[in-house]
Amino acid sequence: MAMNSSVNEFILFGLTQDPRKQKAIFGIFLMFYLATLLGNFLIVVTIKRSRTLGSPMYFFLFYLSFADACFSTTTAPRLIVDALSQQKTISYNECMTQVFAVHFFGCMEIFVLILMAFDRYVAICKPLRYTTIMNRHVCTVLVILGWVGSCIHSSAQIFLALRLPFCGPNVIDHYFCDLQPLLKLACMDTYVINLLVVSNSGAICTVSFTILLISYVIILYSLRNHSAEGRRKALSTCTSHFIVVVLFFGPCIFIYTRPATTFPVDKVVAVFYTIGTPLLNPLIYTLRNTEVKIAMKKLWCSKV
Repeated sequence: MAMNSSVNEFILFGLTQDPRKQKAIFGIFLMFYLATLLGNFLIVVTIKRSRTLGSPMYFFLFYLSFADACFSTTTAPRLIVDALSQQKTISYNECMTQVFAVHFFGCMEIFVLILMAFDRYVAICKPLRYTTIMNRHVCTVLVILGWVGSCIHSSAQIFLALRLPFCGPNVIDHYFCDLQPLLKLACMDTYVINLLVVSNSGAICTVSFTILLISYVIILYSLRNHSAEGRRKALSTCTSHFIVVVLFFGPCIFIYTRPATTFPVDKVVAVFYTIGTPLLNPLIYTLRNTEVKIAMKKLWCSKV
């Protein structure tokens, strides 16, 4: 509990206050959430159990699906339960835990997407050295660095959040605890803290997005020398990565790279990256990937 805070719980405003719309939100997001868990669980188990999906790309996809399931779980269950409950309160400690978890798994997703782009870059631009560069040890170290980086990022966010004093209104105009809506409630001048949030979350989103764009440009440029079949295969993989990247980073950059203002549209935009991306990732990666589809059929049809 913060030393300088007289507020020990918050009320989450949610996506809407309209009872009819809330029932719709409950139904729609419950379906979305269950589909997200099912899709990501299928990918995680298939990659773990399948002998054909041993390449680094699937090693990273395993962690992307794991991060997706966790990321979705940090916000969706609360939104679903709150849609039906009269009292949408969240304790101060729960709220801070949510800030940490959202940023931890969100950041992990960003790092894994970068690792996947790096993997494609090595596979397409340095095919002969691919197995030496992307060996299992290197991949494991890269993923561990991703976890450590995420932990540093979310610790910085929580450090800022714990310094905010709350003494007045405690209604958070959002469906989960995040720094932007919390800054509006703090009874202090939040200019500096807001700058720090932008330079932390905003910078991570923008820099990562730029790195990913550059890597795709390099990959596309080096595809000139490949055969038509090689080009088609590489393009299909990169396209699916690119769709995910745009869906995830577009909303993130919109929310975290601007001064201390919150727009009514923020909540809808947040739905895209907190609930939309984790739901779409398994679809995009499986529907566009023959190897995963074959492995799933083998694994699950033999079980059934």
